[in-house]
Amino acid sequence: MHFVTGGAFNGKSKWVKEHYKLNAAPHLWFSAYQGNPVPENRENWLDYVILEGLEKWVQEWNGQLAIHEIREKWRILLQSWIQWEKEAGHRKLILIGTDISKGIVPMLAEERNWRDVTGWVYQDIAETAEKVDLIWYGICQKIK
Repeated sequence: MHFVTGGAFNGKSKWVKEHYKLNAAPHLWFSAYQGNPVPENRENWLDYVILEGLEKWVQEWNGQLAIHEIREKWRILLQSWIQWEKEAGHRKLILIGTDISKGIVPMLAEERNWRDVTGWVYQDIAETAEKVDLIWYGICQKIK
């Protein structure tokens, strides 16, 4: 599993496409920004699967679930995806999430909760992922 994070509109998706040469490789791309739900069913997945907009999925769940339930749901999904990768060594899951931890702390409790739980989910992802990269202004910095 590869986790790619960084600021909004900083070139994360472009970097992933170039790094993995996705123009020439069959892949599935699920984007919260395009209204795709979090894929829980792994049937018909290709060797490269990209999940983009993690913070948006967390935001959707923030209004429906308690913080600990959101984290637990992500942990279960992460374990499922890791199992999918292990089933065949050539498979790769790439998670793309925008860093929303910078700037002024939101005044509304719901927005603060979203920011907090997104940070905790990202920590869980970073701990689980074999690779973590930070993209700022199109430039990659290897974290793990």
